Amino acid sequence: MIVIPMAGLSRRFSEAGYRLPKYMLPLQGRSVFAHAVASFAAYFPTDRFLFIARPVDGTEAFIMRECAALGMADFRVVMLDAPTAGQAETVERGLDHAGIGPEASLTIFNIDTFRPGFRHPEAAWTRRSDGYLEVFRGSGANWSYVRPAGGDEPLALETAEKRQISDLCCTGLYHFARADEFRTALAAERAAPSLGERYVAPLYNHLIAAGRRIHYAEVPLSAITFCGVPAEYEAALGCG
Repeated sequence: MIVIPMAGLSRRFSEAGYRLPKYMLPLQGRSVFAHAVASFAAYFPTDRFLFIARPVDGTEAFIMRECAALGMADFRVVMLDAPTAGQAETVERGLDHAGIGPEASLTIFNIDTFRPGFRHPEAAWTRRSDGYLEVFRGSGANWSYVRPAGGDEPLALETAEKRQISDLCCTGLYHFARADEFRTALAAERAAPSLGERYVAPLYNHLIAAGRRIHYAEVPLSAITFCGVPAEYEAALGCG
């Protein structure tokens, strides 16, 4: 299952004078939403999609129209009645409302990032992996990070949110082999929080501590377009 949490407040866009949520903004003939979700076009015929949002500006009807236009075969929209304590909690509430079982795989992705042509990695390690984070080489205080274990296999030794522990920055794509392990990790994070907000990346530390095999999959920065702040959106508007 591909899960798209989009219940944030888009505060930076509203403060910059934008009247619509960022996922509704037009960009080169499509919406930001369509660009982000089209990253998974290869999975439209086979995978179920779960969108988790808040009832603002006709969002539910907007998602339904956009998904139909994209030709998505199987999708569900969950509307939350209140803000959450972070992306991980947004996902949890969406899973609860949608009745997603413990064995479902989860691929969580940001609504403001574009990954054209995305496909899950097919390396040998995927057959024994309990989850992975997609990463690129970079730096800065606004990313989540993976510290690699070293060796021939791309195992994660540690993950961190907005704390640079390596040059492996997360693209915003997080995969869990099982939904129940996502839930277990979130419960552990609540019991011993690393930050005030419930981010997804730190959840992997609890799985690593429990002996699960968490990996990272590296992609070039050129494969990604970020559209999470007004400056990034405006730069994308200027693309050909």
